[in-house]
Amino acid sequence: MDAREIIRYIRDAKKKTPVKIYVREKEPLDYGDAKVFGAGDKIVFGEWEALRPIIEANADKIDEIVIENSSRNSAVPMLEIRDLPARIEPGAIIRDQVEIGERSVIMMGAILNIGAVIGSDTMIDMGAVIGGRAIVGNNCHIGAGAVLAGVVEPASAVPVVVEDDVLIGANAVVIEGVHIGKGAVVAAGAVVISDVPANMVAAGNPARIVKAKDEKTIAKTTLEADLRKL
Repeated sequence: MDAREIIRYIRDAKKKTPVKIYVREKEPLDYGDAKVFGAGDKIVFGEWEALRPIIEANADKIDEIVIENSSRNSAVPMLEIRDLPARIEPGAIIRDQVEIGERSVIMMGAILNIGAVIGSDTMIDMGAVIGGRAIVGNNCHIGAGAVLAGVVEPASAVPVVVEDDVLIGANAVVIEGVHIGKGAVVAAGAVVISDVPANMVAAGNPARIVKAKDEKTIAKTTLEADLRKL
């Protein structure tokens, strides 16, 4: 998706405030179009705007109630992951309109924003942030806590592009518009503000090219296919 498509998607989306309500009734209540589970104590799933007037109007018919919600006026739902041919670990946050390739691994706490594209056999490690519209190729590793800047706004901004076979170290930051060439390595903690050519190693803040990838670097950065098996 380009930025304008994402902006239109968010603009036109019905804003939602979903709630989960645990309720013990004194008398049976009608919760309208909400989904209700249980015959005694009940669990109710629905939109707060629809359920709030029901709860308030029937307060005298409710013995106990607990209301949970995790978002307010949210425009972008979470990606449906049940049938993805990838490994998604608990606690990953993946928004709708994200593409994830086969055998890729999304680890705990990783965040993938709308419009991001992840290739096949790529690992997004714990706590990494893949910003809106960022593109990551095949057989890459984005290290724990790394950030690929998002560019939904301004719409004219150019997204981060990471080509195939790239390793980005833990806590590295790649700003918008940067292109990381095939087979490159970005050291842990680097702040990348300009392009990194293919098969080069970048390190530092701001990052600079420190050497071409050699046998020693290859030995230290080889990815493990076994971690991508499903």
